[in-house]
Amino acid sequence: MECRNILLECARIFTITNDCDETIWPAITPGDSFGGGGYALKAKESRVHTAPVGWSGRIWGRTKCNFNSNGNGTCLTGRCGSSLQCSGSGETPATLAEFTLTTLEFYDVSLVDGFNLPMSVKPINGKGNCSVAGCIGDLRNNCPSELSVKSGGKVAACRSACDVFNTDQYCCRGNYGNPSTCQPTYYSKKFKEACPTSYSYAYDDPTSIFTCSGADYLITFCAPKNRTQCMYHDKRLTCSGSTAGFSTNWMSSLMIALTMVSLWTMM
Repeated sequence: MECRNILLECARIFTITNDCDETIWPAITPGDSFGGGGYALKAKESRVHTAPVGWSGRIWGRTKCNFNSNGNGTCLTGRCGSSLQCSGSGETPATLAEFTLTTLEFYDVSLVDGFNLPMSVKPINGKGNCSVAGCIGDLRNNCPSELSVKSGGKVAACRSACDVFNTDQYCCRGNYGNPSTCQPTYYSKKFKEACPTSYSYAYDDPTSIFTCSGADYLITFCAPKNRTQCMYHDKRLTCSGSTAGFSTNWMSSLMIALTMVSLWTMM
């Protein structure tokens, strides 16, 4: 499939990578271009998707899930009801990536609804302020006890102050429902310190939302600070540095996904 206008008509390639040490279950809404909206992704594996220009949606990760053969089950964090494939928003707390793919593309990683997994968004070969967004640090390690969600004696997620206390100040509503009155709080500052390129509260726009044009996107859960990252771009695998640090399973799953994308682009 040839693109007549690279900024307006090309589909965008999304590479979703699980660099965590455990299986996670990515969730995507709307999910028609993303495996139906949800699936299991084993540790160090990736999947590649194509999203049409005009797609506007969100991506997050679910943890400790258990689904039966019919795709029914539950998750410890991020679940969307009892379905493997999500058709609506996930339950809080969840780290959330948001996208709007138009001529000028907008993307961000939000902690407004809390945190359950480190997550980064890296645009590839786009034009504009194509910075990396997200949270590489693990906020669960320093989550205030009053916001902590625990499982098996460990912090599994970190709730937002709005979710816990439900006040106008923490939720940026009522008299606090505008940028001049809704200011950083003790808790949002904690989130911002751990994740400086993520939304920490509702009006945290200047350092948290990014714009880009004509980019493909690498979404990585538990991205390490210094590790080779690979994604599919311009009909080929693009990596930064050596791929020696990746497992055979990671590379095999990515190559299978690339084959599927190549077949799609030939249609």
